Amino acid sequence: MEKKHSTYRYSAISIKHTIAVRFRSFSKKMAQSHSECLESIMDFFEWHGLDPSKKFGKSIIQEILKNRQRTETSIKRNEATIAIIRDIEINQTKPNNAMLLALFGEDAKTKKPLRKERKQLENKSKPIPEIEVTVPKIRYERLSEKLEKIKQDYAHVLDKVELVKGSFGKAYFKLELTPSELEKFKRTLKNHS
Repeated sequence: MEKKHSTYRYSAISIKHTIAVRFRSFSKKMAQSHSECLESIMDFFEWHGLDPSKKFGKSIIQEILKNRQRTETSIKRNEATIAIIRDIEINQTKPNNAMLLALFGEDAKTKKPLRKERKQLENKSKPIPEIEVTVPKIRYERLSEKLEKIKQDYAHVLDKVELVKGSFGKAYFKLELTPSELEKFKRTLKNHS
C-alpha cells in the first residue's frame, strides 16, 4: 500500500524544540498525522469562535449561551413537529382508519357511543339514552353460524354424558369423549374466546 505523501506539498515551520516535542506527543494522541491534528485544532477554534490569545472565560460563556439558545430553539421546533404529527393523526389518520374498518366489516361507529355511555355513567344525574347498535349483515351471519356450531358441539357433548349410580356414595356424571374430541372442543373454545 503506497501512502499519498507524494501528492501533498509540505512546508516547514520553525518552532521551539520543546513545543515541537509537546506537539508531537499531543498529535499521537489526537490524530494520525501532525497535519490532521493541527487542522482539527484550527477548525475547533474557528468553529467555536474562540481566540487563543484572549482569556477563555468570557468567550466560553458566550458559546455556552449560544448553544443553550440553539437547544431551546430545537426543543421548540421538536414540540411543534410533535403537535403537527398529533394533528395529522387526529384529523387524517383516524378517519381513514375508521373508513377502512367500516369497509372490512368492523363498525367504527359502535365504539364511539360506548365511550359516550361510559362518560354518562359517571354523571349519574343525567338519564342514559338508549343506544342503537347496528351490525353489518356479513358479521351478523358469521356470528349466527358460529352460534349454530357451538350449539351443535354442546348438543354432542350432552349426548355423551351418562348418569352413573354407584352402590356407595352419590351418583355422578360420566363423559364419554375420546381425547381427540376433547382437544377439538378445547381448541374451539380457545378460538372463540
